[in-house]
Amino acid sequence: MTATDAVLGAPVERREGREKVTGTARYAAEYDSPSRAQAWPVPATVARGRVTGVDTAPALALPGVLAVLTHENAPRLGDPDDPTLAVLQSPHVPHRGWFVGLVVGETLEAARAGAAAVRVTYESERFDVTLSASHPEAYVPESANGGFPAVTEHGDPDGAFASSATRLDVEYRVPPLHNHPMEPHSSTAHWDGERLTVYSSSQGTTAVRAELARLFGLPGDRIEVRAEHVGGGFGSKGTPRPDVVLAALAARETGRPVTVALPRRHLPAVVGHRAPTLHRLRLGSDAGGRLTSLVHEVTTQTSRVKEFVEQAAVPARVMYGAPALRTLHRVAALDVPTPSWMRAPGECPGMYALESAMDELAAEVGVDPVELRIRNEPEAEPDSGRPFSSRHLVECLREGARRFGWEGRDPRPGSRRAGPLLVGSGVASATYPVLVAPCVAAARALPDGGFLVRVNATDIGTGARTVLAQIAADALGAPLDRVRVEVADSGIGFAPMAGGSCGTASWGWAVHEACERLTGLLAEHSGPLPEGGLTADADTSGTADAESPFARHAFGAHFAEVTVDTVSGEVRVTRLLGVFAAGRILNARTARSQFIGGMTMGLGMALTEDSTMDPAFGDFVERDLASYHVPAHADVADVEAYWVDEEDDRLNPMGSKGIGEIGIVGSAAAVGNAVHHATGIRFRELPLTPDRVLTALLEHGHPAGMLGV
Repeated sequence: MTATDAVLGAPVERREGREKVTGTARYAAEYDSPSRAQAWPVPATVARGRVTGVDTAPALALPGVLAVLTHENAPRLGDPDDPTLAVLQSPHVPHRGWFVGLVVGETLEAARAGAAAVRVTYESERFDVTLSASHPEAYVPESANGGFPAVTEHGDPDGAFASSATRLDVEYRVPPLHNHPMEPHSSTAHWDGERLTVYSSSQGTTAVRAELARLFGLPGDRIEVRAEHVGGGFGSKGTPRPDVVLAALAARETGRPVTVALPRRHLPAVVGHRAPTLHRLRLGSDAGGRLTSLVHEVTTQTSRVKEFVEQAAVPARVMYGAPALRTLHRVAALDVPTPSWMRAPGECPGMYALESAMDELAAEVGVDPVELRIRNEPEAEPDSGRPFSSRHLVECLREGARRFGWEGRDPRPGSRRAGPLLVGSGVASATYPVLVAPCVAAARALPDGGFLVRVNATDIGTGARTVLAQIAADALGAPLDRVRVEVADSGIGFAPMAGGSCGTASWGWAVHEACERLTGLLAEHSGPLPEGGLTADADTSGTADAESPFARHAFGAHFAEVTVDTVSGEVRVTRLLGVFAAGRILNARTARSQFIGGMTMGLGMALTEDSTMDPAFGDFVERDLASYHVPAHADVADVEAYWVDEEDDRLNPMGSKGIGEIGIVGSAAAVGNAVHHATGIRFRELPLTPDRVLTALLEHGHPAGMLGV
C-alpha cells in the first residue's frame, strides 16, 4: 500500500480545526488596524414609502461619530446586477428594514449610538405583505430559481386523476425560514488609492468582486476579496449582501478601513430568507398504490425589488414514475424583503410536501410507506426522460429500514405509547441535483518536495480545504502532509461559490486536472526543480459545464422516531437515521458531519423554526435567536448517517456528488410522518409546535390530551 492508497474517503481531520478551536482563525470583522472604524446601519421603519427627510445632526454631535451616509450624500454607484445592493442611492423604501443610512464611528459603540440618534421622516404608502394561494396578483413566472421552467406537463394529469382508484388532494404550508448562520454577515473594506481590498463573510469571492467592480466602476484586477474563514451561510452568503457595499462606501467616504457587521436582528430583512410556500398536491393511484397522476402546484412570494421564485415543485419532476405529471409555480410580488437561497432551495420545502403526501397515499391504499416508494420507482427521470447516471434510492430505503428496525413497526397510528407519550415512526425520501461549474486551479511542485495547490474555493465550515488537499494528494500520488492548499482569495482566479452542493465537485475537478498535469510535467522534468518550482494550471470551462445526456442526482432516505407528549403537546425526536447515495464519499468524517447537520436543520424546520410576517406592521416578528428557535443539543437525541457505496463515472474525475444539502431534504417530512403515526392526526403546516399539536389533540378528542394523564 502506498501513502495515497486510502487518502480519498479517509476520515481526515479538518486542517483549520486547531485555528478555530483556539480562536486564531480570523473572520471578516476581525481584520483590525489602528485606523479601522466601525459602522452601524439605519433600517427603515415603514413598510413601504419614501424618505422625506434625514436629520443627522444629533448623530454627528455624539463623540466618536465620524460620518453619516444617506441617500443624500453617499457616493453614487453603478447599476448593480442585484438590485438589493443599490443601498443609499434613493429615497424609495421598498420594505421595512431596508437600509436608509449608515453611521461610521471610531468604535462600534459610537456607531451604534449614532445610528439610534439619526432622525428619519417618511411618507408612508399602503402595503401588502400577506400571501395566499388565491392572491389576486399572483402570476406564473417565466422561470423559477435555477432557470427551471415554471410549468411542466406530461400526459393528461387531470383526466388520469379523475379516473384513479385512489385520489388524494391535499395542501401544505411551509412558513418563511431564516438562514441565521453563526457568524452574521460582515465585511471589512480598505481603499488604497483606486485599489479596494475587502474581507467578506461570503460563500464566494468571485461574485463579490464582480459586483463591486460593477458598482464602483473599477476593473476587477483592482479589487481583492478574501474570505479565509466563514462562519456558515446556508445560502444567505451565496451572493454579495449590503454589508460589503456599505463597508466599501464608508471606507471610500472616510479614507479609513471600515467594518460593517450586521446585527442579527437586521438579517431577516436584508440577506434573504426561504420564502413561504403554499403547496397543493393531487396524487392519483391504482388500488396497489402505483401512481397514475401527480400534480404539484406551488404559490410563493417575492419582493418588489427583485424576483426570486422558490422552485419547490421541481423535485416532483424527479422522484416518482407517474405517467401523467404537472408541476406549476405561481408567485406574488409583495412589499416584503427579497427571498433568496436557503439550504436546498426548492428541494427542501418541495420534498416536505411531496413526501408528506406520499405518506398520506400509503395510508389511503394500505401499503407500507417504504414499499409505496419502491413501487413508484421510475425507469428514467420522469420530467426529461433521460436515464439516471446512477440512482440508488431503493437501496437507501431498504438499508435504512434494516438499520432502523422498520420491519417491526406496527402500522396502526397511535398503537405505541409510554405513559403520556405517544410514539411513532416515519420515513421520507430525499433527492438533490448534481451541479458543477467551471473553475480554475493551479498546482506547484516546490523545491523542498512539497506541493502548493491554489483554488479560489470558500470553506464555510464544510472542510473544503481538507477534502481538496485529499483530492490533490490522490492525483499527485503524494503523502497528504506534503500538500498545502490556499483558498478564498479572488486573486487566485475564477471559482464558483460554495453553494448548490457543487463546491467540491467544481473546485475538485480543477484541482484534480491541475495536479494530473503537474504530474505529467514532473515526469518529463529531469534534475532539480527551479527556485520557483514547477507549476501547472487548469481551467475546466467547457468540460465541467458541458451538457450531460444523463440525469444526475443524489438520493437518500430518512427515518424518524418521535414521542408526542399528550399533556404538553411537545414533540421530541428520539431518533433520526439517514442513508444516502451520493457517489464517492471523499472524506468520511466531514461527510458524516454534513449529513447530520442537514438532518438536524430539517428537525428544526419540522418542530421549532417559524417566522411570522406581521400584516399590520409589515415585518418579520421573529428577528433573533431568542424568538426564532433553532435546534439545541437537547433537541437532538440520536442522529445516525450512513451511505451506500455508489460508483458513478458520469459526474467528475472523483466520482462524487454534493452532500451539503441532501441531508435537509426530506428530514422534516420524516418527522411529520412520524408524528402522524404517533397521533393519528395529520398536520399539514409547519412547525409542529406544542400549541399546535396540543390543540389538535384536544380537537380530536384524544383522551390523554383531555385528561392530562
